[in-house]
Amino acid sequence: MRALVVVPTYNEVATLERVVLRSLAASTDLHVLVADDASPDGTGQLADALAAAHDRVSVLHRPGKGGLGPAYRSGFSWGLERGYEALCEMDADLSHDPADLPRLIGALENTDLAIGSRYVPGGAVVDWHPYRLALSSGGNRYVHLMTGLPVADATSGLRAFRREVLEALDLSTVLSDGYSFQLEMVLRTWRAGFRVVEIPITFTERSEGASKISRQIVIEAVWRTARWGLHGPRRAPGVHPSSVAARR
Repeated sequence: MRALVVVPTYNEVATLERVVLRSLAASTDLHVLVADDASPDGTGQLADALAAAHDRVSVLHRPGKGGLGPAYRSGFSWGLERGYEALCEMDADLSHDPADLPRLIGALENTDLAIGSRYVPGGAVVDWHPYRLALSSGGNRYVHLMTGLPVADATSGLRAFRREVLEALDLSTVLSDGYSFQLEMVLRTWRAGFRVVEIPITFTERSEGASKISRQIVIEAVWRTARWGLHGPRRAPGVHPSSVAARR
C-alpha cells in the first residue's frame, strides 16, 4: 500500500532529521511530507535539504503558524491529489516511534482508520508528568462521556487513514485548528460508518524542543467536544459503503 506520512512542524529542527530518516527506514513504500509553518529556527530549510537528498521526502511550506488542523488538512489534500492509498499522521518530536508506522498501515487491510493508542492493553506512556497524563486520560474519558465514541485514545497523533475515509469526510468542512482536530477526525470517521481500530504503541515524552499545547488549545477541545456531543449521534448509523467492512 503506497503510503504518505504527514509531519507538521514548527520549530522542530532538533528532531526532524531523525524522524524523517527513521520513517524512510521503516518501509520502502512510505513517503514523508513535512508541512512546515514557516519555522523561524530553520526547520523548513532542513526539510528542503532532506527532500533534496531523498526522493521519498517532500516539503509543503505554509505561510505561517496556522495550527495542527490546517497543516494536516493541507498535507492530506496534497497526498490525495497524488494518489496515495494511505495517509498517516505523526508528530515531529520523536514522541512517536516511526517504526510503528508499518503496523498501522498494515492494519488498513482490515480497517479504515488505525490509531496508535497509548490507552489500550499493550500501550504505554513514558516520562510524562502525572498532571499531563491525567489531563490526557481524563480528556479521553470526557470525549467518550460526551459523544459515546468507543475509542480509548481519541487524542492520539499517530494514525493511518485509508484514502476513502478522507475523501468521504470532505476535509474542507473540518473546522478544528488545534489538537481537537484529532478528536474531530476520529469522531467523524466513526459517525460516518467507517471501521476504527486501536493499535497499542509506546508514547515517549519529547526530550528536545517545546510542547505546542496551550490553554487555548485545551479550551477549544473542551467546547468543541461538548458541541459535538449535543449535535450528533452517539452511535454509528451503519457501515459506510466505502468502508472495508462493506466488502464482507
